[in-house]
Amino acid sequence: MAKTKRRYICQACGGVSHRWQGQCPDCAEWNTLVEDAPATVFSMKHDLSSGGRPVKFEALDAPSEPLVRRATGLAEFDRALGGGLVPGSAILMGGDPGIGKSTLLLQAAATVARSGASAVYVSGEEAAGQVRMRAGRLGLADAPIRLAAATSVRDILTTLGQMEPPALLVIDSIQTMHSDTIEGAPGTVSQVRGCAFELIRYAKENGVALVLVGHVTKDGTIAGPRVLEHMVDVVMSFEGERSHQFRILRALKNRFGAVDEIGVFAMAGAGLEEVPNPSMLFLSGREEPLAGSAVFPALEGTRPVLVEVQALIVRLQSGATPRRAVVGWDSGRLAMLLAVLESRCGLNFSSAEVYLNIAGGYRLSDPAADLAVAAALISALADRPLPLRSVWFGEVSLSGEIRPVAHAGLRLREAGKLGFDSGCGPSEIGTEIDPRSPALNYRGIKHLPNLVDRVMGTE
Repeated sequence: MAKTKRRYICQACGGVSHRWQGQCPDCAEWNTLVEDAPATVFSMKHDLSSGGRPVKFEALDAPSEPLVRRATGLAEFDRALGGGLVPGSAILMGGDPGIGKSTLLLQAAATVARSGASAVYVSGEEAAGQVRMRAGRLGLADAPIRLAAATSVRDILTTLGQMEPPALLVIDSIQTMHSDTIEGAPGTVSQVRGCAFELIRYAKENGVALVLVGHVTKDGTIAGPRVLEHMVDVVMSFEGERSHQFRILRALKNRFGAVDEIGVFAMAGAGLEEVPNPSMLFLSGREEPLAGSAVFPALEGTRPVLVEVQALIVRLQSGATPRRAVVGWDSGRLAMLLAVLESRCGLNFSSAEVYLNIAGGYRLSDPAADLAVAAALISALADRPLPLRSVWFGEVSLSGEIRPVAHAGLRLREAGKLGFDSGCGPSEIGTEIDPRSPALNYRGIKHLPNLVDRVMGTE
């Protein structure tokens, strides 16, 4: 006879423990173990090799109908998705509270509905009247969206089963959904996993593009079990600083397209507006050369984006502890770069406070930003402005070498299109520069001391 056994589920990582502990043994988080529904433990003699239905195998090259993507009408949203919505796909979108997730999805659902396809928006956090009020403020009140306020997955799936499957189904949010077949409150690991499984199964069987909104924890990761990110086809992150108007939609996982693709939006009074040329937006206000400012051609997926790196050096009195503050870049990488500049170039940052900022609320993860940050630091230390129309990129090694980076030609072509006339980067750039691209004077450097000479004007 089967017997029941207690188990405890970590609310941070989904790990299972058979006794309560103050700290999760898998992710080391504290006070996250919550008792789950009793698990049934079967005997080891229980045989699963019979009693099931035969599985039909198919050839890999068997003929099948191609999946046609459906455009949402928002070009930046489609770009981040890899070209549009794939029928039968499951998309998980996370982001900080108030960043604009619901606004973006309501706009996408409205454009899909206005194009002649059906769109269903299910809100578990707001009443239908509240969503209707927001739609009126965004100018979407006339969009033929089917709106509902519900949290029961059984009720939602029963209602959807009585109608034609929609082209787009938005669930806002998965942490508010509840299944009466699973014990536990909404938002627990078992509820999130079970509700997501049922909704994804409906989407796969009926060719519906499903979008699940997910809450995030205080460190920015999507709340709930980690298995939720494995269950879906696409994981997207909606990022941005509330003090800035810019919002970036980033694809972290995409089974139907390239990862690290981004879509850029600007928050306006009438909702989110697309930004087709984000480089001009991030570089606005640069009218004269200033010390400590360098332009870096970042690469997000297949899109080059020019951003401004700003550095400030403040000399301190002897005995004071210097401070290092970073916004939009890795603080550990800044410490490494300062050590290389001191060791290989003889510069002194130990008695100065160092402040580094990526303008516009942008966050950089590209290792090619090393050279631009180094140029901004040297410029701020020497109080010598860099050329206004120049770009800087390259990875700096611990030995002070400037290493080649991917897609150098694409970065330079984007800089040339925006009116930049000079570039500085790795000496080994290969044949990536297209001779038909806009004229741009490029100079390669091999070692970091060569960068100091160029900034100081002594080369």
